[in-house]
Formats: sequence, structure tokens, C-alpha cells
Amino acid sequence: MKFSSTKAAAVILTMLLLIVIVPTAIASQWSGKAGTLLPGWELKWEDSAVCNPAAAASAPDRDWISIAGQSARPLAPAGATAVWLRFSLPETGANPALLIDKVYGNNLRAYMDNKLIYDSQDVVNYNGSKVLIPLSGAGEPSRLYLWSSGTGQDFGVDGTITAGSYGKLLAVYVKQDLADIVIGVAFLFMGAALMVCLLFLKLDFFKGGFFLVLVIVCFGILFITYSPFLPIILHTRGHWIEICFDLALLTLLPSFTFYFEQIFGPGRHGLIMRLRQFQLGYSLICVLFLVINALMSYRLDGIYRIFTVNILGLLMMMQVIYLLYVAVLAAFRGNSDAVIFSVGFSVFALLTLTELVLYYANGSYHLQWWKWGVIVFVLSLIIILGRRFASNHEQALEYSRELERFNDDLQRSEKMEIISELAASVAHEVRNPLQVTRGFLQILGERSGKKEKEYLQMALEELDRASLIITDFLTFAKPGPDSLDSFEVAEELKHISGILVPLANMQGGAIKLQLQSGLQVLGSTSKFKQAFINLIKNAIESLEEDGLITIAAWKSGEHVIISVQDNGEGMKVSELAHLGEPYYSNKKKGTGLGLMVTFRIIEAMNGSIQFESRKGEGTQVIVKLPSSANK
Repeated sequence: MKFSSTKAAAVILTMLLLIVIVPTAIASQWSGKAGTLLPGWELKWEDSAVCNPAAAASAPDRDWISIAGQSARPLAPAGATAVWLRFSLPETGANPALLIDKVYGNNLRAYMDNKLIYDSQDVVNYNGSKVLIPLSGAGEPSRLYLWSSGTGQDFGVDGTITAGSYGKLLAVYVKQDLADIVIGVAFLFMGAALMVCLLFLKLDFFKGGFFLVLVIVCFGILFITYSPFLPIILHTRGHWIEICFDLALLTLLPSFTFYFEQIFGPGRHGLIMRLRQFQLGYSLICVLFLVINALMSYRLDGIYRIFTVNILGLLMMMQVIYLLYVAVLAAFRGNSDAVIFSVGFSVFALLTLTELVLYYANGSYHLQWWKWGVIVFVLSLIIILGRRFASNHEQALEYSRELERFNDDLQRSEKMEIISELAASVAHEVRNPLQVTRGFLQILGERSGKKEKEYLQMALEELDRASLIITDFLTFAKPGPDSLDSFEVAEELKHISGILVPLANMQGGAIKLQLQSGLQVLGSTSKFKQAFINLIKNAIESLEEDGLITIAAWKSGEHVIISVQDNGEGMKVSELAHLGEPYYSNKKKGTGLGLMVTFRIIEAMNGSIQFESRKGEGTQVIVKLPSSANK
């Protein structure tokens, strides 16, 4: 596949963007520590739902299990309903605080010297929440006891724990989690604005953009509901956050495939359409399962998670791989929309993959740059939609221009028909009186004096001019030749050139011939000469100093192309539009009938004529006639 300069520039800019984004993401994560990472802590399992900090503080050391920092969260033993964690705090200076990367469970309480310093109930996200515990006013650094409870095995601490200044830890806390809310709200606003714009468009345009709106809105809801910062803002967790997350995800997958199908079609053997139908059906089943689970007080959470997490995750990976394959394949076939889609999706995939590698290499790495990959991907989808709107707009403009040209041709055809009928009916009747009048004027001239003869000669010249106009009318009314013969174009053009060279020399110009031999066309040589004499005479009359007329003829496919080009005064676009109309001429005494006759002769020979001109640069006439060499 050969990329155009525009596509090559897009690829280069995308690579530069990735080169900047990925190292910046890594540097922002690894640059500057906000505090001291705790090397480890101790935990003690509890089988009672009662929180008793005094009993935990007095428990013997053998009941406590040492846990290394940055290690995976240990699974709770059977019967455990809560866990105590014990920390030895380092010296942190003024306004100390503790930042825990991920906390699981429904309730979280922090004690120091049997004094409650932090209490959080029902604010822990199902995917783990980051918790910032202020230690100001708790006395000198000592041991901190943390109590976490939940259902099943969903409680405890995972990831890293950092002790440091409250201000610095708060900056990290807000920077990493509040961005999810901001991006999600921005997506919702973007989707709402786009939806308002779509309401003013026709149904075809509305369908193309509606599914993109669904994709953008669903991404926004996913960002907001996935963020650990949301329960902190609302001071409650509630199952409704999980419900909103699941509904957004179940809507996103078929909507995205719908939009993809709008761009690339149903796919080979209709696979994209079938995938979309399957996703829609599976999403409806999961929504029905969600409703049943909610009505049964979430007692089916285990089975529900299998369908909406495990199976759905596998389906998502299969969908992404297949759609990316289709897009890349279409891109290599020259589809510009596929190139844009592939670039946007590749940015998202590369950022996500990079962060996953860093996360598994270092458990303390916080995933955040995949969100910017989603932004780039959504922007690529919006660009594709914009290109489709622009393409439809261009098609509408082209249709409008074609309709205008059709109307112009129709009006010109009607004018020509009227003039043709008028010429056929009037020309013969007018010619006879003119001939009689001319004869009497000649007789009077023989018997008149010198002064009267001068006036009579002027009258005779005007009568001859009127007769010539009548002849043009007759030619226009009946341009078709009586007999058709195949003749050599080069020979006829040489003959015409020989006739008109003296006229060109009088204008201070010259005629140059560039003719191929063996060019045969079918028609009347006399009509052919008449048509090109009119064209070349017009070119000669437009010449100025050092004028040059180039007459060229060559074969192109099944046609013979004849070009008459001059370097005269040229014409404006508005003047070109009126060429061939009756009584339109740039010459002082011109009638426009000569060019009308030329148009009709070329038309009768099944040819076409085209004018190209710029004011002050000259004019080129291109005549295209069917070749008769192979007939």
C-alpha cells in the first residue's frame, strides 16, 4: 500500500505523539516521591464483627502476621469477617498523613493509642479505593491500627502505603483519581453537545452520529463510576454505582459495533453485523440478570460476576482484536476512515499495553494514561464522523453544481431550438428580398455619380454582411452534413492554417502546427473547415504583440483531440459561461452566430468542445471527436 503525503504525515505525527506521551507518563509516575513507602506491616484476622481496638493492641505478637510492602493482598481464611492491620509510622514532619493505595471492604476505621482518628463506612469502591488518612493531632509517630471489614473475602489492603506530608499526599491523591471524574464529565458534556447538534440534522446524518454519542456518553459514565474518587465525593458507595457502570459497559459494546458497522459496512460474510446482533442479545440478557439480582438483594452476585466480568471480558478482547484487524485491513486497502480509526485505536492499545507491563513489573504503578488513550480514540471517532458529514456536504454541493449545469444546458438547448426553428422559417424568406435589393442597388450604382456610388457601395457591403448572417442562420438550423466521409484531420488543419496565416501575420502573430498523422474522423470537410476557421479567427483577433497560435492534434483512446491555443487577451470566467449563446460576442461587430454554428457542427459530429481561459494569459479550445480509424 502506498501512503499519500497526508497519510504519511499523520503516521509521523502519531509516532511523535506516542514518543512524547509514553515517556512522559512513566516520568510523571516515577518522578518525585510524595512521602516514604512503608516497608511492611502486620495483620490479624478477626471472626467477629465487633471493632475492639483495645483488644487488638493487647493481642500477643504471635497473633500478628508480617506482610511485606507492595505485596499482593492475602486471602482471608474461612470464617474471617474483618482484619486488623498494624503500622509503625516513620517521622513525617508537620501535618502527617497516610496514603493507602487500595482498600477493600465496607467499613474502614483507623485508631492511634486507642483513639479513633478516621472512620469511613460504605465508601470503599468494589474495585479498591485509595484512602488518605490525616494524622494531624494524633500525637507523636507511633503505631497505627486499621480495621477493615466486609463480606466474603472483599476486605483488606493491597498495593503500597505511603507516609508523608498531608499536602503532598493530597496532591497525589487528587491528581490520580479526580482526573477520572473530570474526564468523565467532559465526555458527558461532549456527548450532550453533539446530541443537540444531531437533532437539527436529517435522519441519515442523525443515525450516523447517534451511536457515536452513545459511545462517548458510555465512556464518560465508565470513567466516573470506575473512579475511586466518586464514593468519597458522595460519601456513600451503594450498589447503584456498580449498576451504572455495568449498564454503561453493556451499552458501550453493541453501540461501538453499531458505529463501526456504519463506517465499514457489515463485513465479510456479515460478521460485523452478526457480532453486533450477538452483543446486543448478550447485553439484554445481562441487563435482565442485573434486574433479577437486584430484586433478590444481590444474592446472585457470584454468578452475575461470571457473566459480566469473566465472560464479558473475554468477549471484549475478541471484539477489539477482530475490529482492529478489520480496520487495519481496510486501511491497507486505502480507506482513509480506517487509517484514522486504526491510528486512534492503536494509540489507546499501546498506552494501555505499556501501563499493564509497567503495572505487572512494579505493583506500585498507578494506571492512569490509558484514559488519555481513550480520549485519542474517541477523538478519532469524532474525526471520522466529521469527515462523513463533510463528504455528504461535498456530495450535496456537487449535486447542486450538476443540477445548475443541467439547467444551463437545458436553457441553452431551448434557446438553440427556438433559434433553429426561427432560422429555418425566416432565412429563406429574407434572403430573396436581399438579393433583389442588391441587384437594384448595383444598377443604381452604374447610373450614379461618384458621391452616390460611395454610399451605394456601403449599402452593398451591409447587404453582403446581412447575407452572411443569414447563411450562418441556415448552417445553424441544419448543421448536419448531407454526406459523411472519413478524412485526415492533419491535412484539413494544414489547409485551414495556410488560409489564415496571412490574417495572423497582419495581427502580428504566427501559427504553429503540432499534428500527428493518421488521425481520421467522420464528417463533412466543409463543415469541419467552417468550424475551425471560426475558432482560429477568434484566436487571431484576440492576439496582441508577439502573438502565437498553437494548433495541435493527437489521438487519445478512441478519440481525436484537437487543441487551438493562443496567448491573447483571454477571457473571464463569467465570459466563458456565455460562449455559444446567441448574440453574445466580445467583438464590437460580432453576432456570436459563428461560435454558435461551431458548437452545432461539433455536436453534429458527436464531439465535444471545451474552453479554458484566463484574463491576460490566453485561451485554449479543446475539441474531442470520435476517431474513425478503426471503423
